[in-house]
This record gives sequence, C-alpha cells and structure tokens, in this order.
Amino acid sequence: MAGGGPVGGGPQFDSPVAPGGYVWWYVDALSDDERHGLSIISFVGSVFSPYYKFARRTAGADPENHVAINVALYGAGGHRWSMTERGRRELSRTADTFQVGPSSLTWDGNGLTFDIDEITVPIPSRLKGQVRVIPAGINRQTFAIDAQGEHLWRPIAPVSRVEVEFSNGLKWAGNGYFDWNSGVVPLEDSFRRWDWSRASDGQGATIFYDVTLKDGRDEGLSLFIRPDGSIEELAPPALCGLPRAPIWRMDRGTRSDGGAGGRIVKTLEDTPFYTRSIVSSRVAGRPVTAMHESLSLDRFVSPVVQCMLPFRMPRRAAR
Repeated sequence: MAGGGPVGGGPQFDSPVAPGGYVWWYVDALSDDERHGLSIISFVGSVFSPYYKFARRTAGADPENHVAINVALYGAGGHRWSMTERGRRELSRTADTFQVGPSSLTWDGNGLTFDIDEITVPIPSRLKGQVRVIPAGINRQTFAIDAQGEHLWRPIAPVSRVEVEFSNGLKWAGNGYFDWNSGVVPLEDSFRRWDWSRASDGQGATIFYDVTLKDGRDEGLSLFIRPDGSIEELAPPALCGLPRAPIWRMDRGTRSDGGAGGRIVKTLEDTPFYTRSIVSSRVAGRPVTAMHESLSLDRFVSPVVQCMLPFRMPRRAAR
C-alpha cells in the first residue's frame, strides 16, 4: 500500500466526495486509568448505512444526503451509542467546521472540538457533551489502503490528548487518535475484511492496518508515528490470531512479536460485521495496549445484516 502526497495540515472538512463515495473523520480515546473509552466517526456518505447502500443501486448516489456523527461511549458508566443518519439539508461544512443536525466539529488550528447532542439507540436517551482533541503534532501524509488507490487514509494526529465531559457527569481525559478516510467507491467493492489497531505510548503511536482485498490478496501498513507527526515504516511483526468475538463470532487478528502474546483485554463492540476491542501484545520487545477493530465486508453485505442495521442507524432526514 503506497504512500500518498502531503496534504494540508487541518482536517479539511470540505473534502470533495465522489458520487457513491465517502469520507469520514475518526477519533478514538482511552482514559488514563483505562476504565473509559470512546469513538466518534463523522461521515459524509455513511459507509455502513443501509439507506446509502440502497441509494447506490443507481448511479450518482449523493453522499451528502447520507451523513451522520456516530458516538460510542464505553466504560464504568455503561455503553452508550448513537448514530442518527440525516440528509443534506442538515449538513453544513467548511474547511474548519462540520455540522450534522444538532452536533458539530470545529477545528481552531490547535485542536478539534466536538459539541455532541444526539439520541442513543436502542434505548432513547440524550447524549450531550463536549470532546476536545489536542494533537501533539500533525501528519500530512496520506496512504492508499488498496491496490488501485481508490481508498485513502491519513492518520492526522495519531498522538493526541483527549478531554471528555458529558452532561450526565462523565468526565475523563486520556490518550487519543484522529484520522481521515476517503474513497471513491464503496468499501465492499474493494475489500473482504480488515484488522486495524493503534497503540500509543510516550514515544509515539504504532499502527497496523491489514486488509484483505476483494480478490483475496492481503495488503498492509505497519507504521510508527512520532508525536511530531513524522512517520517510520516498520518491519511488520508476525500476524497473531485472537479469540473470536463472543457473541457474533467475528474473526479478529493483530500483529505481535513472534506471532504470539496477543490478548483481548476487553471487547467493546460485538456486532455481526464489526468488532472493537482493547488488545494487548508485544511490539519491538515492549508491551503495548491498543484500540483495535475488525471489519468484515463479506458479512456487512448479507441481506440479514442489512435488515438489522436500521435498528442501530435510524434515519431522520428533514424534508
């Protein structure tokens, strides 16, 4: 997977999106005491939306008519999830601002602020709060994650501090990560599955991005990114199997010295086609704790899964 050219320093919320394509901005964080975690994904052309998948049956599907800000909170206070899809009338974006319905992202040159006001599913409740992402440094390099260069990834701020405060009294800080993905075709047209992880320590962030392409070939990136944003390509440690997810039995894998020693610390999300986990392993002789995800596009396209998705991703589009 080849590296791309340098891009501007900010998140570029006004990035163009091809018809039928997508762009998303992703943040995750783990609290310093490892008792709490979060992920926030802001989509234009929501890649897991059953409504967008249906719209793409004809050419020219409008990605800006399928937008969402997905918020997931994990930890001692319980698991809370929201992902309401909205239409283009509820989208506003510039280079430094991104708003979908009542929730917004703002980049001020020094950091990223989320103002969240969403409704959780499956049990409706108010999810209101603020998340601040403070990068140690900015990476301007993009990478193609497929052979044709149709899917791009930029780890914008792999080493960040994140401050979290929600109206229910939840308040914590910890290490975080911020990236960007963009594609001109749906994920399921190019990939069968992937495993991705990022582990941060005082020296930087170690990232493994292992994909299986639609034709069955395996590709991958193994990177170490320093706090200033500079990148070193790593000789990838051996692949290491992990236990399947307990409910939906999703395959999971990572990389670890000698192909051994990988362990699931906690499963955060266990769905028919996607898992998020906290994983421990050894890289370059030292123990690391990573945020980890496994995605199966083969499972995602299943008609049964497509029928289940609206219950997790309701659509509320203004007319």
